[in-house]
Amino acid sequence: MNIEEDKLQNILNEFKNKTILVIGDLMLDHYIVGDVERISPEAPVQVVKAENEKYGLGGAANVANNVKSLGATPIVIGSVGDDSNGQKVRDIFKKNDISDEGIFINKNQPTTQKTRVIARHQQLIRIDFENSNELSSELYKEIENYIEQIIPDIDGIILQDYNKGLLSKSLIKFILKVANQNKKIIVVDPKTKNFFEYINATIFKPNRQEVERNLNIDIKDDKDLLFAAKTLIQKVNCSYLVITLGEKGMFVYDNKHRYWKIPTFSQEVYEVSGAGDTVISTLVLAKASGCDIKTASIIANHAAGVVCGKVGVATASPEEIILSFKKWNEE
Repeated sequence: MNIEEDKLQNILNEFKNKTILVIGDLMLDHYIVGDVERISPEAPVQVVKAENEKYGLGGAANVANNVKSLGATPIVIGSVGDDSNGQKVRDIFKKNDISDEGIFINKNQPTTQKTRVIARHQQLIRIDFENSNELSSELYKEIENYIEQIIPDIDGIILQDYNKGLLSKSLIKFILKVANQNKKIIVVDPKTKNFFEYINATIFKPNRQEVERNLNIDIKDDKDLLFAAKTLIQKVNCSYLVITLGEKGMFVYDNKHRYWKIPTFSQEVYEVSGAGDTVISTLVLAKASGCDIKTASIIANHAAGVVCGKVGVATASPEEIILSFKKWNEE
């Protein structure tokens, strides 16, 4: 599945001219990195001798970071708590030259934080600090007003749902209505709670487990996959359905009943954290740059392959995507 180098370069160059609105649950990623040399005398667990500690953007914040890494301009809408972790998110945004204008303070719940303990390139445990209550009606109104204000100036929208409270049924309905009225590309990464609320999006991007859970089926082979895709695209009425399959790549189905199986392009998988964020960021930018869905999906899978070869939640750059294409074309 090759794309001519000049065509690929032109597509990636076009990313620089795009502005993408990212709406979803913002998180702070916290990493404790160290080494393991012994088992604890207190319990049968490994003792990690911490050597490094760092913070990064997670959730929809990482999606925005991916959009930025790909060369485009992200505009973010989300909420953080009135706490030090919320300030850390803002500080990282500013450091990465991403506007924090659309980050709203929610005084009723803390900033979501995920702490990962990593030793010898392996994640040993993840600890989540979160509260998944929906926002106040006043805060939702502020968000809706902000969306109406900026939507004429954007090229596409990513709805990144982690079931952490931001994307309520009413807000989802509002966003899809306004986006379709303004003829904007809408790409959705759904979660279980509001899975079937995302009606009339451009691209709907669940993973296989989410499809199985929400359709109450077991996908054992390509025949099951095709049945699931036909069923799901009817239910959500999207233009394109992209089902991510982990190490097996992705399955793409459109509303004209065409479909493609896109293989994975990762040679070494250190960690899959954030790979979905990279896929959705690349998909919206490729579609906004005029790509057909098959080409967009191939580029997105190369981008995912890049981040799977890195430890921790990561991003991919246009240069790394080009190198991935060259590597696979040589084999």
